[in-house]
Amino acid sequence: MQIINLSSLVTQFNKCSEKYVALLLLAGILAACSSDTSMDAPAQKWQDMEIRVESRPSPPSTGMNEFLVIATAERGRPVYDLLVSLRTDDHDEWKQAIQDGQVGVYRRAAEVAPGTKSVLQLQIKRNGAEGILRFPLNLAR
Repeated sequence: MQIINLSSLVTQFNKCSEKYVALLLLAGILAACSSDTSMDAPAQKWQDMEIRVESRPSPPSTGMNEFLVIATAERGRPVYDLLVSLRTDDHDEWKQAIQDGQVGVYRRAAEVAPGTKSVLQLQIKRNGAEGILRFPLNLAR
């Protein structure tokens, strides 16, 4: 009789542990999806792509910041055949961003000068075409 009770306890424990595992997985997924990587400026279109910019820290602040440029095509497919350079002032030299694998993400650190009208300028080259996009930056106070 005690073996049956022990067996039913083990079965109940397994059912409960499955629910807790599922709940923990769901919580982990939600935490990963709700990370603080908000866009710092609205996305812009160039050719057939959407170009987004994020910064670290977010929002950007005066001083050195890391900028992530995310390029996607239709249906969110990554665009990884670009040459992306950036600068934060018309008088600065263009600095080439580093491609982060083939996931359509390009990274570069750049100095942001103090001022209320800071702009991140992106120079994008692809298959002989070239364009410049300007993203206004709302600096942290």
